[in-house]
Amino acid sequence: MSDLARERCSACEPGAPAVTGEERAQLLERLPGWTVRYENGVPVLVRLFVCADFAAALRFANAIGAMADAEDHHPRLVVEWGRVEVSWWTHTIDGLHRNDFILAARTDALAQTL
Repeated sequence: MSDLARERCSACEPGAPAVTGEERAQLLERLPGWTVRYENGVPVLVRLFVCADFAAALRFANAIGAMADAEDHHPRLVVEWGRVEVSWWTHTIDGLHRNDFILAARTDALAQTL
């Protein structure tokens, strides 16, 4: 598990600072395979994971869901046969917070265990 995945998430309330462009670039270097996509002007951290079949994709999505629920920070999960697209962003700030990158790193760690 990466150092980023071991970091603790902090409470994020409206008005919390989003990561800066420089911070985002540095954090993305630590998350191979993740990209930032803009949706309605909001940056979203996105990665597509390939799984063996639908059952494996569903198990992976459920594992992400349990991890996310424990942090009270929930991604968008799109589950299809053999793939799961994971999108992290912080709704309360309409942007990316360090928590999004921490949970992306934890998602990568989960992918290695399935």
